Amino acid sequence: MHEPAAHGLLDFEGPTLARLVDALLGGRDNYAADRALVEQLVAVDPGVRQLARDHRDWVVRCLRLLVTAHGIDQFIDIGSGLPTTDNTHQIAQRYNAEARVVYVDNDPVVQAYGRALLEENDLTHMAPCDFTDPSAALASVELFKNVDFERPIGLMLCSVVHHILDDDEADTVVRAWVDVLPRGSFVMLTHDIDPGGEHSALVRRLDEVLAGTPLASVHRTREQIEGYFAGLDLIEPGVSLLHAWWPDGPRVRPLTPISYTVVGALARKP
Repeated sequence: MHEPAAHGLLDFEGPTLARLVDALLGGRDNYAADRALVEQLVAVDPGVRQLARDHRDWVVRCLRLLVTAHGIDQFIDIGSGLPTTDNTHQIAQRYNAEARVVYVDNDPVVQAYGRALLEENDLTHMAPCDFTDPSAALASVELFKNVDFERPIGLMLCSVVHHILDDDEADTVVRAWVDVLPRGSFVMLTHDIDPGGEHSALVRRLDEVLAGTPLASVHRTREQIEGYFAGLDLIEPGVSLLHAWWPDGPRVRPLTPISYTVVGALARKP
């Protein structure tokens, strides 16, 4: 569960972000509009499906590091998306059975699926909040009751910030979430990047495909993305392409141009 729903209303006619990722990963919880958009993205670069898997693998590696090496045992997963394989709670609880996870998503379909999935897991909860309104989200019963803000937290902002199109608003939202974290907390963030050079034309085509949909996004510069980590200590290798961030082994599947359009980073709040 990782990518955000863009609106709090049911929408079966147009694509939604949660269902799009489900379709990219080969899931069954998607509709014709989502699959049609996948085909548009595949036409731009067939590697888009592999990029979705690379993103999932990156999340797994980060969570494993946080739980096993840094002892983080509570997580806030912003824009969790539809349940899939290796959800945040499953990964974290694989390494610490007492790890606690709160998923934050304002998509009612995601909320329904999430509650059904989590019925038998007392350490995992769903908060029906809009992450772009941090003050309201942080005041929610589900979040306030199930997260101890006196101890380190793992905050996950994965594939959500680039859907805030206004740069100032994106900065404000990220800063508001980071500011409430206690010392020793970690921030996981992935973001679409415009790497410049030969890949800029691809970035523009991707933005054009998504423009006018609830999934519209912006590819920001490396400097802008690094700005989200101001005051935090980046874990090496810093803001990095997903496949290059501490891979588990040699690359098996070939890279395509779209592999160079998403970066991720992990940072600690001192």
